[in-house]
Amino acid sequence: MKSGFLRRMACVLMACLALVSCNNKKDDADAHGVFYATEIIVSAESSGKLLQFDVEEGDSYEKGTLLGFTDTMDLALQIQQLEVKIRATLASRPDIPSQLNTLQAQLQTLELERNRVATLVEANAATTKQLDDVNAQIKIVKSQVAATKSTLSTQSAAILENVEAMRIQLARLQNALDKCKIYAPISGTVLKKFIEPNELAYPGKPLLKIADITNMTIKVYVTEDQLSSIEVGQKTDIHIDTENGGGKTIEGKVLWISDKAEFTPKMIVTKKERANMVYAVKIGFKNDGSAKIGMPGDVNFK
Repeated sequence: MKSGFLRRMACVLMACLALVSCNNKKDDADAHGVFYATEIIVSAESSGKLLQFDVEEGDSYEKGTLLGFTDTMDLALQIQQLEVKIRATLASRPDIPSQLNTLQAQLQTLELERNRVATLVEANAATTKQLDDVNAQIKIVKSQVAATKSTLSTQSAAILENVEAMRIQLARLQNALDKCKIYAPISGTVLKKFIEPNELAYPGKPLLKIADITNMTIKVYVTEDQLSSIEVGQKTDIHIDTENGGGKTIEGKVLWISDKAEFTPKMIVTKKERANMVYAVKIGFKNDGSAKIGMPGDVNFK
């Protein structure tokens, strides 16, 4: 009886020691938190049928990769029409030098006539009135040249202004055409696909959710007495629980420390811990695939 009692007590003692050892191991962490990643919901910027959308959940894409596009036929035709109109408008621009050639030739002839009459006047073979008449004609032709040049320049400037307005309209159409194309905004992995090819897209409609799961963060909360030993850029050890029950440690770096205290988040269920004032700390790290969004993790500050 006595030996059986002793064996039972020994088993209870060993179980208690194992439980304490397990709890102590868990409490070795300086802070606990949840893993996050930069998530972006990509929405449509134009209306139209989604003609191509080569996206699958779980696939990874580099930033700037073309993922698909909506129907662009109407915009392409408008751009083509406007380009033709611009060329036609430029063709109607007056050729100022050619239109002034006749007046310039007339002016040149009158100047030669003035020189001839001036010579005759010096030789008393012509009257000064004849010279005055030629000078008057030269003055009239010069006025006609200036007026014609001014009119043609005004017409040409108006045409160029009209063309510039059409080019601005063309740029707007080109911008609208570019918005029909869907690009990956960041390098990341597609978490969710909200639409399929041939469905109708419209501005603001979500198309997909993509996240950078390579450069991730873990947000933890520390108490005021821990805050003095933590600084931005400080190295950390991040412990990740694995599927086989073991653990993996990844090096991280403190990216941000809140300068404002807050109550412990509601994920802490005990009343005592929830009442404590804590400071949020974000720690970044390179994820090798072990960490998942929303998964809990432990942190030790070095």
